[in-house]
Amino acid sequence: MSRHRALVTAPLRGPGLDRLGELADVVFDPWIDHRPIRLYRAAELAARLEEISADLLVCEADDCRGPVFEQPLVAVASTRGDPTNVDVAAATAADIPVLHAPGRNADAVAEMAVALALAVNRHVVAGDRDMRTGRVFGDTIPYQRYRAWQLAGRTVGLVGLGAVGRAARWRFEGLGMTTMACDPYQPDADSSLEEVLATADVVSMHAPANAETAGMIGADQFASMRPGAIYVNTARAALHDTEALVAALESGHLGGAGLDHVTGETLPDDHPLTRLDNVVLTPHVGGATYDTEVNQTDMVVEDIARVLAGQRPHRLANPEVWL
Repeated sequence: MSRHRALVTAPLRGPGLDRLGELADVVFDPWIDHRPIRLYRAAELAARLEEISADLLVCEADDCRGPVFEQPLVAVASTRGDPTNVDVAAATAADIPVLHAPGRNADAVAEMAVALALAVNRHVVAGDRDMRTGRVFGDTIPYQRYRAWQLAGRTVGLVGLGAVGRAARWRFEGLGMTTMACDPYQPDADSSLEEVLATADVVSMHAPANAETAGMIGADQFASMRPGAIYVNTARAALHDTEALVAALESGHLGGAGLDHVTGETLPDDHPLTRLDNVVLTPHVGGATYDTEVNQTDMVVEDIARVLAGQRPHRLANPEVWL
């Protein structure tokens, strides 16, 4: 029997990549190595698969739909937690298993949530700017401007208790914080959203972005938060009303915000969020660790091995193809 051939356009790393090489001939061409980045459209991806006679595809952000499923694929693996780059329904119609990597970046994103909470609370970015611009002393000294309550002894409320929320919980507890969580789909979530907002000194968002959660934190919710509370969102900006967030920050009701995502991925230079000293912004890099690449590699390669052995994969986005 001829060996399988895998086209890999996702960043893979670690022992799992070596294992994939034992299972198939690998054409390794990850998008992240291209300057500027290269993402395949569906027709281009299908043509590349045909060109190298690949029957396995490991992708992350390429458009995997339409003509891709006209190729004789044994499996498609998306290294995303939610394989949104793959037309799962079309794959199912073509009887092609879609593998994915839920929780691949949970630890990385949880670390970013903690980092943003600390950066906002302890004025890390503003202090760094003072040091770089020679504005340390003036009408006030830093000890006057940048005093803060410690996070130790305070309460953090987690909105969403999936893989990232759970990874964040023990990290915040390690800082000496009391944790509470709301999640209607997790039996061990101990609070309602209303209780979290009314009680927590830090509210950290870890809910999935979908029709049910869109805009779940609006003007009324920000108003119900404790005066001086910090809002952290390392999930998606769709979870909150940005105008309401800006209003709550400008009024002084909120003490600050740490955001790893904004709608459209960038902000205009004159956007209010870029002018507020009590806001720390990062460009959607919560999951950007080498460890995330190792994790996603291990997950998808394990399941590719199971598919090739005729065994049901552990992380299958379309279980109906495996009856």
